[in-house]
Amino acid sequence: MNIELSAREIQPLRNTFARVAAYTGDKPASRYLEATLGVQPTHHFHYRPLWEPEFELFDTGRTAIRMADWNALRDPRQYYYATWTMARAKQQEAVEASYQFVESRGLAGKMPDGLRAKVCEVLMPLRHVAWGGNMNNSQICSRGYGTPFTAPAMMHAMDHLGVAQYLTRLGLVMDEPGVLEAGKNDWMQHPAWQPLRHLVEDLLVVQDPMELFVAQNMALDGLLYPLIYSHFVDDDVAVQGGTAVAMLTSFMPEWHAETARWIDAVVKVAAAESDANRAQLSRWYLAHADHAGVALAPVAELALGERGATALNEVRQSLDARARKAGLDI
Repeated sequence: MNIELSAREIQPLRNTFARVAAYTGDKPASRYLEATLGVQPTHHFHYRPLWEPEFELFDTGRTAIRMADWNALRDPRQYYYATWTMARAKQQEAVEASYQFVESRGLAGKMPDGLRAKVCEVLMPLRHVAWGGNMNNSQICSRGYGTPFTAPAMMHAMDHLGVAQYLTRLGLVMDEPGVLEAGKNDWMQHPAWQPLRHLVEDLLVVQDPMELFVAQNMALDGLLYPLIYSHFVDDDVAVQGGTAVAMLTSFMPEWHAETARWIDAVVKVAAAESDANRAQLSRWYLAHADHAGVALAPVAELALGERGATALNEVRQSLDARARKAGLDI
């Protein structure tokens, strides 16, 4: 008996999910679009939350920002769980290589004692700032609306936790484990850290998820990361013999530049939705950026001395330019 095999092309009945095709048409879609568009639960909620009975479980009323379609707040990085974990795993490999290089050559021990102490004095309390960023982005995910907005917020929360862990590991490379406790004591008691600690604690109780997004991710982080990891670590510590610190904190400025694309895109789309949105986002940005600038002034002086105020002013001007480019009225 002879069996004749031949190839036949089978045309799919549809190229993507109907909820995605509603936005893109019936054509093959990326995994990012399939993982985010039309995923947000919108109907058939049986009970209102006991802690906020005035809202539904998922409710657009928790923010003052109004969007005709919350799926418009897409991430230009197109991160969903798989692409996000692959990107972070690749960065983790680079950080591990830096640690192996620094530890195998004893570069941390070759730094001047005074410089190493200064690094620990400035960077160790920032573990607690990163923890606040983790909590606030978890809150944004919990109270926000629309998967394209809330999913990257949860990834951003875990990134903040990663920053805190990298700082912890840096402290253990720089000095004895007691340096972590000293950093906590400074965070709780040192006068230079109290305005920033006050700000971080204030942000923990901001209820509007879009306001918290602007306050934490754009205003506070937008000033803090360039001030510390560019002006302090790269421009001050590295030129004094602390290249090892710049290597071991390379993830932070790289991550900040990458995530700024997502933050600016969200603000730009929300501001373009209506004049009311743009006015509200502009008010939030100005208020929280001013507050963050006041809170960071003592930290800038602690890190950079007399040059701290100038560096903080430069960082603020750059952040204002970012905000204007995103469509805010500055």
